[in-house]
Amino acid sequence: MDIGKEKDAKQNETESFTPSESNVKQVVDFALEAGRILLKNGGEIFRVEETITRICQHFGVEHVDIFTLSHGIFVSAENEEGDVYTRVKHIPLSGAHLGIVAEVNELSRQISENKVTISEAKEQLKKIDQTPPSRARTQVLGAGMGAACFGFLMGATLTESIVTFFIGCFVYLWVILAKHCHLSKIIINIIGGILITLCAIFANHFSTADAVLRLDGMIIGGIMPLVPGMAFTNAIRDVADSDFLSGTVRMMDALMVFVYIAVGVGIVLITYSNMTGGFIL
Repeated sequence: MDIGKEKDAKQNETESFTPSESNVKQVVDFALEAGRILLKNGGEIFRVEETITRICQHFGVEHVDIFTLSHGIFVSAENEEGDVYTRVKHIPLSGAHLGIVAEVNELSRQISENKVTISEAKEQLKKIDQTPPSRARTQVLGAGMGAACFGFLMGATLTESIVTFFIGCFVYLWVILAKHCHLSKIIINIIGGILITLCAIFANHFSTADAVLRLDGMIIGGIMPLVPGMAFTNAIRDVADSDFLSGTVRMMDALMVFVYIAVGVGIVLITYSNMTGGFIL
């Protein structure tokens, strides 16, 4: 009986949402917050718009228009009296957290299936937004494993891959420290490229005649933790979905990171080449 009464209460609360002025604002604010969390953590443009639309329509706001960019969301909703409520939210480009994206998607499904009320959904969304990132140790080890595996796939020997593992760990320690100090993306990636190349050259100098550690395999593997592969993939996905403006912005952001890394690597290689008379292994 208690379970049945609880379900009836949830249903009554959901059905009580007629598109009045106050309820339209409440629903739109909640839906916009869900979209902000998705976009901030790497969600695609179509996913953000679809989530906002589903939430608004489920809670009785049928007349809603959404315009989403890579760094901003515009939402406009209208109630039965013709009053229009518009919200704009700026979301700076940042890193991705697919776990948060998956949790917001699950919450959206629960809302569509009428399993939670808007007050309960707000509490869950607040907890999702406060989800802490992975521990620094896990991120560093993941970066090292990724660097070693990519280096091996690109032709590095087993010994070079092991060295690349430590290079990837060291460079990602720099990334974590730089983000903690709020350094710009340009500085992080240029210095990251410099550190990778210096570490590879240092390892090359300590290699033996029987096991020469080549620079190319170690450098290629080492830069992989810095490469924004997900951002580049999302940019292609946005362009494929005809979101050309957002796709172009994301692609340019990813391409500029490639340039920053290349500048860091190039500075060290050119300097080292001039110091050694053009001799690079």
